[in-house]
Amino acid sequence: MSFPRPSPSAVKLFQELIPQEKGVRATKMFGQPAAFVNGTMFFGVFGESVFVRLSEGDRVAARRIPGFVPFEPMPGRTMQEYVVIPRSVLELPDRARQWVTRSLRYAAGLPAKRPKSSVQ
Repeated sequence: MSFPRPSPSAVKLFQELIPQEKGVRATKMFGQPAAFVNGTMFFGVFGESVFVRLSEGDRVAARRIPGFVPFEPMPGRTMQEYVVIPRSVLELPDRARQWVTRSLRYAAGLPAKRPKSSVQ
């Protein structure tokens, strides 16, 4: 299974939008930039797309805005709770930042994930 390469424009947006808050960690997931808090991914890049993890209420609000779609990295494999931020929103940095902040707040409130231990 091969994944698309992250586009330079999506990576630049990621770098501009990632919250500079305690506990936020940027790393790569499947070769793509991703942001985590308490071990939970909340924001990332997939090819040309920038996506966030949202609460049910925020996903309902997002669906009212044209262009927000579920994040589906592989056909038929939708990642629940994740949506792609539309270009129309990404072009407005303050609006895009609001969605990333919503995502961070939601993910920060989820139970922390324990690091996976290596089996020996």
